[in-house]
Amino acid sequence: MIANDQLRLTDILTREKILSDYQMASESRQVSLLGRRDVMGGRAKFGIFGDGKELVQIAAATAFRRGDFRSGYYRDQTFVAALGELRWREFFAQLYAHTDLAADPNTAGRSMNGHYATRWLDENGLWRNQTEMFNSVCDISPTAGQIPRSLGLAYASKLFRQNEQLQGMTSFSDHGNEIIFATIGDASTSQGMFWETMNAAAVLQVPLLMSVWDDGYGISVPVEYQTAKGSISKALAGLQRENQDDKGIEIFTVKGWDYVALLETYQQAARICREEHVPVLVHVQELTQPQGHSSSGSHERYKSKERLAWEAAHDCNLTFRKWILENGYATDDELDSIEAGAKQTAKKARTEAWSAFEQSMKDDFEEAVALLQQVARHNSKASELMAIREELRKTYYPLRRDATTAIRGAIRVLRHDTGNGRQLLKEWLERTNYENEDRYNSYLYSHSPESPMLIKGTPAHYTEESAVMDGYLIMQRYFDNLFARDARVVALGEDVGKIGDVNQGFAGLQDKYGEIRITDTGIRETTIIGQGIGLAMRGLKPIVEIQYFDYIYYALATLTDDLATLLYRTKGGQKAPVIIRTRGHRLEGIWHSGSPLSAMLGSLRGLHILVPRNMTQAAGFYNTLIKGDDPGLVIECLNGYRLKERLPDNLDEFCVPLGVPELIRVGSDITVVTYGSMCRIVMEAAYQLAELGIHLDVIDVQSLLPFDVHHLIVESIKKTNRVIFADEDVPGGASAYMMQQVVEEQQAYRYLDSPPKTISAKAHRPPYGSDGDYFSKPSVDDVVDVAYAIMSECEPDRFPPL
Repeated sequence: MIANDQLRLTDILTREKILSDYQMASESRQVSLLGRRDVMGGRAKFGIFGDGKELVQIAAATAFRRGDFRSGYYRDQTFVAALGELRWREFFAQLYAHTDLAADPNTAGRSMNGHYATRWLDENGLWRNQTEMFNSVCDISPTAGQIPRSLGLAYASKLFRQNEQLQGMTSFSDHGNEIIFATIGDASTSQGMFWETMNAAAVLQVPLLMSVWDDGYGISVPVEYQTAKGSISKALAGLQRENQDDKGIEIFTVKGWDYVALLETYQQAARICREEHVPVLVHVQELTQPQGHSSSGSHERYKSKERLAWEAAHDCNLTFRKWILENGYATDDELDSIEAGAKQTAKKARTEAWSAFEQSMKDDFEEAVALLQQVARHNSKASELMAIREELRKTYYPLRRDATTAIRGAIRVLRHDTGNGRQLLKEWLERTNYENEDRYNSYLYSHSPESPMLIKGTPAHYTEESAVMDGYLIMQRYFDNLFARDARVVALGEDVGKIGDVNQGFAGLQDKYGEIRITDTGIRETTIIGQGIGLAMRGLKPIVEIQYFDYIYYALATLTDDLATLLYRTKGGQKAPVIIRTRGHRLEGIWHSGSPLSAMLGSLRGLHILVPRNMTQAAGFYNTLIKGDDPGLVIECLNGYRLKERLPDNLDEFCVPLGVPELIRVGSDITVVTYGSMCRIVMEAAYQLAELGIHLDVIDVQSLLPFDVHHLIVESIKKTNRVIFADEDVPGGASAYMMQQVVEEQQAYRYLDSPPKTISAKAHRPPYGSDGDYFSKPSVDDVVDVAYAIMSECEPDRFPPL
């Protein structure tokens, strides 16, 4: 086992250490070979492996300490195994998609192989002590997608070191001495996420150790098509610091087959990172990929014979063996024995994992086969049922879906059956569906005692003395109080610090609480989100700003691929309760229109999406999210900062519950469901309609994810029998989403006397100017006319057509 304390190289290079490393490299190579064989043989659907990178990952692991983090990608099997955090049986269990956490504690079969995750959360969803662990953030497959969060993980170490108020958080940091080992393939460094992160890391001076595994190709595309100068270390040379007082990065290059140089490089790189808090790039060159990119095809299609011969000669395991023999650390026989043992170890792990995987489905499968035979006895449909049973029984490598499909088919066969056979099948299906819901669909949101869904609403309290002020001053007062009472809270984003954000919600607070807590960033939305994710993963409470809602597209990949899926893909093992603050709605212009909610609803399941109508409601949502442990997106109304609001006496304590709409006007004729700035539009229309004799129930949904968890909207529709869904998104966007939730999910169609209507913006983005806004987005006139037309159809004598 590798010793994970920082050692002098003379201490590391013992015969025991060297042969232990050779054994690890040999075992990792064997599981890669067997893994590909399993994919080719049909046991697994896809495989991607770390062969050819064994030696460098062992060297990196040698420099890794408890409390450090690995933010890597799907070829790091040797790295994680060398830390003692991966057993080969677990490696194969993940390859087979075994859904039992005891078999695959990383992702419970939810991610393809090569995705590793330390379980930071206990069975109740509460934090464990990260400083006692060798931490791996759950890998993701989108190329470079693991990189933005690595910036935040490293930035957390800076905050823990520099902010004395955080010194008591000993479960998350030892005085900021943790470093972050990020890993990436050379081709993926072409992604903007990588460049943005490296620039930000150099600016921030954080302990990020970035390793680039360079095997010369990105699938079939050689490095000269990927990277300027054919070398990421040369391309990034401009970031190299000139001296120790200079802000920048350190750059190391090393051959991936040179065992001694790799150990020396990682010891030195880790020391600089840990002691000086300087980011380091380690460009690991001349790596190989013996089996090609993945199980999808052979690399012989795109590599020349000369290249293949070079790779065979420079295979790191082969060169390691030669080095051991040349330096007299072992004999041929000893190394042959280690290799033979590695093969047996890999085969044993594979056999055990496959046996456990099969056994996990055996009971349901055999029960389904037996149940079909039982139901077929003395049944007029016996032949059809037995045909289904026989087809199921002959299934090669049966999965749960096979048994479920058979039972569902049998239920359809027995649709006219009056006996108890159909009921027996339905009971089996109900039981297994419940179990499969946990296996495949659970943990999209927190199940812990800190879930924001458990936080009850606390109404805002007012008195006759309650002050009336602009909305931005409400936000300013709220954030001032929040930062005073909770040292974990930090804010960062473009223009957040010096000027207090573009709408003055943080005005004056950087001077009061310091730059370490309220921090300006560069114009780099992707890594702003990455910073927030990493900070939240380490126990802090970050509020990160996307200056305008339309700019969120820059960060959408990171939000949807990493943050939104984190809790789900680890089956409750990791969380990152970051709050994303932005502002939108009703600003004029193509790139400042601010209402792309349907894109968020389709992309960010796993986040709470909150759309407060004013700044007071926004403060109530922030209180709820700060107390909870789910990530959330809060979209403030951009045209509400200068509108007057009353300051609640309990600004710090009141909470707006998630998923609970508010009835903001009572009427009897039509229910209008809306949110955000549209609330003011609809309320103005309601006054005008009242003069025409039409009275609206106006409901502010407030929260789109979750949406009306208690089905309050349908109660209004029971009274009015008519409904309009109004918002500023494109046609068929969030308005259609709300309609589906209410008409289908809440079954409001039962109570409708008129077809449901939607009012939305035009299909294009709004052009600039007041006329552009009026003719592109819903206006008061639009709401009045649609509501009037509904009543005119119902009562044409009272409401003649306009």
